[in-house]
Amino acid sequence: MKVSNLVAGLLLLLPASAWADGLNSGDSAWLLTSTALVLFMTLPGLALFYGGLVRSKNVLSVLMQCFAITCMISIMWVLVGYSLAFSDGGALNDWIGGSANFFLADVTRGAVNGTIPDSVFSMFQLTFAIITPALIVGGFAERMRFSAMLMFSLLWSLLVYLPICHWVWGGGWLSQMGLLDFAGGTVVHITAGVGAIVAAMVLGNRKGFLTVQMTPHNLTLSVTGAGMLWVGWFGFNAGSAVAANGDAGMAMLVTHISAATGAFTWMLVEWWKFGKPSALGIVTGMVAGLGTITPASGFVGPMAALFIGFSAGVICFSATLFIKQRLHIDDSLDVFPVHGVGGILGTLFAGLFVASQFGGAGLAEGMTIGSQMVVQIIGILATVAWTAVLTYAILKLVGAFVTLRVSDEEETEGLDLVSHEEKGYNL
Repeated sequence: MKVSNLVAGLLLLLPASAWADGLNSGDSAWLLTSTALVLFMTLPGLALFYGGLVRSKNVLSVLMQCFAITCMISIMWVLVGYSLAFSDGGALNDWIGGSANFFLADVTRGAVNGTIPDSVFSMFQLTFAIITPALIVGGFAERMRFSAMLMFSLLWSLLVYLPICHWVWGGGWLSQMGLLDFAGGTVVHITAGVGAIVAAMVLGNRKGFLTVQMTPHNLTLSVTGAGMLWVGWFGFNAGSAVAANGDAGMAMLVTHISAATGAFTWMLVEWWKFGKPSALGIVTGMVAGLGTITPASGFVGPMAALFIGFSAGVICFSATLFIKQRLHIDDSLDVFPVHGVGGILGTLFAGLFVASQFGGAGLAEGMTIGSQMVVQIIGILATVAWTAVLTYAILKLVGAFVTLRVSDEEETEGLDLVSHEEKGYNL
């Protein structure tokens, strides 16, 4: 027994590569942790953040939507999602993955993806596929039927998220062009932002929009959820290095810098414009800073992160006012001005601040700042166009089978009772 214990102890001292060909225990442990952090962003982080922002009669509906999306997209990912996003699509590989990994056929105990188990990589990417349609909930909050939401979220994930994920991260045409999107500026934030504003326009504004006060019913919930998002975002961005290395460390550092700067800047701008800083403003600025740094997080340095966070605080704040007060679009929880605009800004900044003269990781061989910016702009335009057209088409298709929006009477009563026969509060 003593000899076996000695052997076991010596084995623990061996490098990770000794455990299995290609596997690295440090990378695997970090990706396991990151996966849990990113799922934590949706449940309970985003659910609480959004839940507190709506009126009390709709809080359960938002929590339920986030929960149901998590379950449904997980099943879809197992059946076809992972394969369509990350497998070889053969002749169609520029646009979409293939069917070889349907039902996670190749995700076995011994399957390796780089230095981590393929099961861990698949689960990590699943958490991104979950949070993206969940973000869109904020665009149509308080007025979409639950059945319509489920149908829309499933079709949107299949027809919008999976193709763009493959274009950028799965070896598709944008990846081949050299688009820089470290953790989801195009794949997550632009798609969610554009999807949300198109949904808001198709469904129409809530009753009383801009004439009746629709203040958040519980900012304590929202601030709590925002704190969870901030912590979870370290897994989102630093985990996207898919390794426990210097890229992950820098991604975590710049993520925090941008979040803090975005939050503080938004607070100051709001204080200057309206006379008082608000808890809602500082947490919204934090999310803007996080969303904006996301595509650039693995490519830029600390000073660039400071600038990116400042830009997010100013520009996303201005976009929020412009969308609602000038365009009169009821993007209920400001998904497009925060995530869409932030994703666009961050994707552009990734192309600029990656240059070594700005403290970045350095341009790819053969690339100049100008040529990289052209690729970034193409990626943004393609993502916006594909998402806008497909989102509109999906909503019209779903609307042909079920009614998209609750009636005026049901909206007045609240979706908690209408859709779920429950109340968020029984006091």
